[in-house]
Amino acid sequence: MARAASSIDLPVDPDRVWGVIGGFGSLPDWLPFIPTSELKEGGRVRHLVTQDGETIIERLMAFDEQERHYTYHILQAPFPVASYYSTIKVSSTGAGKSSRVEWFGEFTPVGVTDKDASGIFQDIYDQGLKSLVQALKV
Repeated sequence: MARAASSIDLPVDPDRVWGVIGGFGSLPDWLPFIPTSELKEGGRVRHLVTQDGETIIERLMAFDEQERHYTYHILQAPFPVASYYSTIKVSSTGAGKSSRVEWFGEFTPVGVTDKDASGIFQDIYDQGLKSLVQALKV
């Protein structure tokens, strides 16, 4: 099992951050390389389209509004992995005036090394959190 993880501390109220990233269909609001997200099956499955026109289908596995996190599983994607599960979480820091966003996942590489598979998702998580800073205008 390979892993990747990224986090960022933001001088922004956690409810504001969650308001941007907390919706399962909200990736296009803050992640430029995912311009399209369509929710299906009552909001439990999202069909994503990348900037390159690739399709990614993900299923929501767990969602906690109060604790500000959700976990999802990739059903279909152009990535060389299987059994991919990832969580995105917003925690309160600084007496509730700032936030820590964590994005992490585990997966089984298929046809590539653990290092190569981890590198793919490390880059996605790192670039995604940088894009979140821009979306929040921090």
